[in-house]
Amino acid sequence: MALPATDARRAPASAPDPRDALRRATAHLHAEVDASMPLARPNPSLADYRCHLALLADWVDALRALPVDAERLDDEARRVDADLAECERLLSAPHRDQSTSPPSPATAPGPFGWGVAYVIEGSRLGGQVMYRRLADALAPHPLAYLQGAGRDTGARWSAFLAELRQQLRTDDDVRAACDGAVQAFALLLACRRARERAA
Repeated sequence: MALPATDARRAPASAPDPRDALRRATAHLHAEVDASMPLARPNPSLADYRCHLALLADWVDALRALPVDAERLDDEARRVDADLAECERLLSAPHRDQSTSPPSPATAPGPFGWGVAYVIEGSRLGGQVMYRRLADALAPHPLAYLQGAGRDTGARWSAFLAELRQQLRTDDDVRAACDGAVQAFALLLACRRARERAA
């Protein structure tokens, strides 16, 4: 749940734009994620998509240990699990036990949590690029997770950025958000390495 902006947290004129700061802080990690995820292969298969979703499910579980927006994480877990179930139905594989992802207790995110949310929301925007590339190749799977909010994904991203700018009003806020975004990317990479070791 978003925290209301307060007049007491007006940004000083020198405060950096949160989006620019977050982008700079995570650029190297973002590039590593883009190059190493299962769907980064030249011709990914439905099995690769299943691996991609299973990795994201691990990631969402790991993010629950951070001070983040529980409602956003629960929504992300539902979306990943629904598409993973469809993937495994088409591949005739057993679905993962969803009992390992209980709903998080309600929490309101601080600046650190907004940095984590930036990574989650940005991944939804990036998912649409992958959807356009993979929709035909991986049919009949609808790739619902990659579709995000469909045509509303861009508008959702713009609304998120507007809220982000309202919430991150000071240099300290932006630094804490960058820490959150870096940790979110680092956790995703750690989950990927753990799956590689277990394979």
